[in-house]
Amino acid sequence: MKFYDYFRSSAAFRVRIALNHKEIVPEREFIHLRRQEHRAPDYLKINPQGLVPAIVDDDGTVITQSMAIIEYLDETRPDMPPLMPDDARARARVRAIAQSIACEIHPLANLRVLQHLTNSLGIDETTRTEAWYHHWVATGLAGIEGLLDHPSTGKFSHGDSPTLVDVCLVPQIFNAKRVEADLNPYPTVMRIFDNCMQLPAFDAAQPSKQPDAEA
Repeated sequence: MKFYDYFRSSAAFRVRIALNHKEIVPEREFIHLRRQEHRAPDYLKINPQGLVPAIVDDDGTVITQSMAIIEYLDETRPDMPPLMPDDARARARVRAIAQSIACEIHPLANLRVLQHLTNSLGIDETTRTEAWYHHWVATGLAGIEGLLDHPSTGKFSHGDSPTLVDVCLVPQIFNAKRVEADLNPYPTVMRIFDNCMQLPAFDAAQPSKQPDAEA
């Protein structure tokens, strides 16, 4: 398997966690987003969207989008620790919370969105961070905190083993910490984050521990 990665990409961070959890060690190629390497013709042949992550499995199958990649890994490597529950209702809950992070919070603070705010709309970095980023992080995490106020929440977001929710939650909290968002209003979210970061699969996936990491 080949994995196209970038240390600061939240979506790639999710896939790193999942690969570690499944004990899969792929060949890695690093696509530097700030240097526009995702726009290179060779990479666009793999992912015409010009986004990371992407994987190419050993049979040549190309999978893009982190959520699809993670479920693909779960379904094609069932002998490894699962990230999705067996029960349909539980899977629906896990997908709903994970998508609340991946589809509702993350896109609003994506690098290309932030660059557009600055480069096309002339919003200065301080306003962009405090009036935009902090607002959407607070709005999104308040909702996640409410969703986690549920009998199925345990040591992790669903029960006592990590799931797709946790794989999405941890990179989002790393992003929030990087822009110094106030995380005190979300005690359940932060308890789960701390539990996740005790696990080697999560710890080893964090941006600062990647070979392409930069200050």
